[in-house]
Amino acid sequence: MQLRELGKTGTTVAEIGVGVWRYGGGVEPLRQAIELGASLIDTAEAYGTEKVVGEAVSGIRDRVFVATKVSGSHLSYDEVLKAADASLRRLDTGYIDLYQIHWPNSLVPIQETMRAMETLVDRGLVKYIGVSNFSTAELREAQATMRKYPIVSNQVLYNLNRRQIEEELLPYCQKNHVTIIAYTPLDSGQLTKASAQSSRPDQMKVLELVAAQVQKTLAQVALNWCISRPGVITIPKSDRAARVVENCQASGWLLSSAQMQLLESAFPIGSRK
Repeated sequence: MQLRELGKTGTTVAEIGVGVWRYGGGVEPLRQAIELGASLIDTAEAYGTEKVVGEAVSGIRDRVFVATKVSGSHLSYDEVLKAADASLRRLDTGYIDLYQIHWPNSLVPIQETMRAMETLVDRGLVKYIGVSNFSTAELREAQATMRKYPIVSNQVLYNLNRRQIEEELLPYCQKNHVTIIAYTPLDSGQLTKASAQSSRPDQMKVLELVAAQVQKTLAQVALNWCISRPGVITIPKSDRAARVVENCQASGWLLSSAQMQLLESAFPIGSRK
C-alpha cells in the first residue's frame, strides 16, 4: 500500500483506507485491510460503528490511523468535548488520530467549534483536526479561526461520476495542503456495474475498456483514478474480506495519461448531479 502525507503534518497515511458507514462486516474485513496496509479506518459517532472499529484495532492500535467525526448537531464547545469523550470510550482508545466535523452547522459559531477541537489536541486526546462536507468558503472560514493547529483534511464526496470538487475545492485544498479524503469513491456501487447492467452503459464501456487495458477490475480503476490526484486519498467500504483485497490492489500502479484522458472525457464534470 502506498502512503501519502496528511496535509503538511509529516505523518503518512494509506492512500486507500476503509470507510465504515453502513458497515456490517464485523472485525475480520477490517483486520484484513490493516494487514494489507489499508491502515486508515474512518468512522463517525453517527455511524454506530465506532465499537466494531475499536474491536478491530484492539492489540494493534499503534498500527492503525483511526479517524472519526463529531456530528453536525454537536458543535457547541461543550458538546464537542462530550462527543469526543464518548467516541474515545466506544473506540476503546486513549486518542483519536483524526477528529473531523461531520457537517458544518451555521447555527453554531465556527470559532466556538474549532476552539473545542484545538482543546482536544492540547489535551492529547486528538492528534489532527479535519472537517467533512465543507465547501471552499466554509473551509476558509474555519481555517481563519484556528489559533494553534491546522485543518489537515476535508472529507467529501468524490468519484468519476461526481467530480464537482475539481472546479474549486480540490485546487484550493491542494494549494493549501489540506488532504481530500474521498468518500463513496465507487458511487455506491454504480462504478462497479458492467455496462449491460448499468443505467449509463456508454460511460461504463469506457471504464471496462480501461480496466481491460490495465488488467484490473472496474473498482480498481475507479479507485486508482481517485488517488491519481495529488493530495487525495480514499476510503471505500466493504463488508467482505475479498472485496477489501480487491480495493487494496488499486494502489501501487498508475493509469497512463491517455487512460486518464479517456476516462475524464467519458465522465465529464457535472455529468451527474
